[in-house]
Amino acid sequence: MYRDHTVGVVVPAYNEEGFVGEVIDTMPRYVDRVYVIDDCSTDGTWEEIQRHADRRNRDSVTVHYDEDAVIEEKPMTADGGEPVTDGGVTTKRFDRCVVPIQHEENRGVGGAIKTGYKRALDDEIDVTAVMGGDGQMDPDILHKFLDPIVEDEADYAKGNRLLYRDYRQGMSKWRFFGNSILTFLTKISSGYWKTMDPQNGYTAISYYALENVGIDAMYEYYGYCNDLLVKLNAKGMRVADVAMPAVYGDEESSIKYRTYIRKVSGMLLKNYLWRLKTKYLVLDFHPLALFYLFGVGTVTLGMLGGMWSLYAKFVLGDALFVRAASSMMLFTMGSMFIMFAMLFDMQVNETKEVQIRE
Repeated sequence: MYRDHTVGVVVPAYNEEGFVGEVIDTMPRYVDRVYVIDDCSTDGTWEEIQRHADRRNRDSVTVHYDEDAVIEEKPMTADGGEPVTDGGVTTKRFDRCVVPIQHEENRGVGGAIKTGYKRALDDEIDVTAVMGGDGQMDPDILHKFLDPIVEDEADYAKGNRLLYRDYRQGMSKWRFFGNSILTFLTKISSGYWKTMDPQNGYTAISYYALENVGIDAMYEYYGYCNDLLVKLNAKGMRVADVAMPAVYGDEESSIKYRTYIRKVSGMLLKNYLWRLKTKYLVLDFHPLALFYLFGVGTVTLGMLGGMWSLYAKFVLGDALFVRAASSMMLFTMGSMFIMFAMLFDMQVNETKEVQIRE
């Protein structure tokens, strides 16, 4: 338990033999539940999870944290997770600290996290974090993701490796370039205009947000982080961007970038349209949705008109000036409507973002 809040950690793992065991061993002692999901690995990941889970469960203790000081430490008992009061501090003890879960078929990292999230909801965990099974996420900074939620500054906290130059030194130029493009696209799709590094999987979410964001419909491929941000924004949730250094080890990425870019880009476009409809037309009304639609439609007409003008000039031999001027006017007008819509979107979501720089 951390600052009177139960803490769960979801650890998705696919072919992480040699890494996931250390993730379990180094999990902070204040974590009440660790849901380790083997996503139908083809190596010895499942056996490693079971081995390290058994050892951790034998040695588990319940630790109560008050700010930075440990105020109480007692052996964990197998009482089914019933509330227990020790010295005026009410906590919930679980029969096991580490819960190994194995998928019968590969569902992707988003699917594995969804499984863990559902178990955390069943256990009524106050704050649920996600840490990869590859050991790239430093367990010593987990508290930075928990604090904004515990202090009621945010409903969801995520890592940001792009804020400082020193923090992104471990990131290749190609990865940084791709991440920057996805950051911009996700800003538009999600409405969180200050949030960066949307691909960062080191996150934490409150029970309230997890219960209300619609986990059943969460994207199951690698773009689950981007998808979740869109869903959070549509429900008016607050997001904290937590600065953290990039860490890369000896593990090999299983991402196929051609498939990744195609799938995630399509998902972002679909989610963008869904967010505009849900947030600004269904749950509430704001003219920015109409500004977006009118702007995109007018820009499209301007571009089509421009292409027709060129065709008429060089193929049909017609005059270019009138058609070209009209097309340029439509394009400019549509662009202005899009810019106004973005500005309104930024204003609406300005209070929904927090940046944790230290």
